[in-house]
Amino acid sequence: MTKRQNRMAFVALLIAGAILAVTLLFRALGSNSNYFYDPTQVAQGKAPVGRSFRLGGLVVVGSFKREDLKSTFDVTDNKNKFSIEYTGILPDLFREGQGIITTGSLVNGKFIATEVLAKHDENYMPPEVADALKEAKE
Repeated sequence: MTKRQNRMAFVALLIAGAILAVTLLFRALGSNSNYFYDPTQVAQGKAPVGRSFRLGGLVVVGSFKREDLKSTFDVTDNKNKFSIEYTGILPDLFREGQGIITTGSLVNGKFIATEVLAKHDENYMPPEVADALKEAKE
């Protein structure tokens, strides 16, 4: 091969490598994203089954039950409600009637949470939860 052919082969390999790297990067980013769903979207079947996502809303008053470290409670967007099961220590700010966001997945029709985040002061509502509540009222 001539010098020019060697350079062309090298450039072609560089371009192919760059395309492969970008493709792998986008696949990795897409599989690790956690999308937010409200209880209505989960009830309608729009949430992925067996994959991690975020579910948020207001904790339904009177729905919280605890047995050792296992907690169950319902969240609502004032339109639908959905049951959540969490094993672990809940945040100090967790209360019935307050906004929360949980991360987890649907298993056999039940949301199994791996993380629970509670709002941090009296005036704050997670933007996703506020939008879901506003949408449910309309």
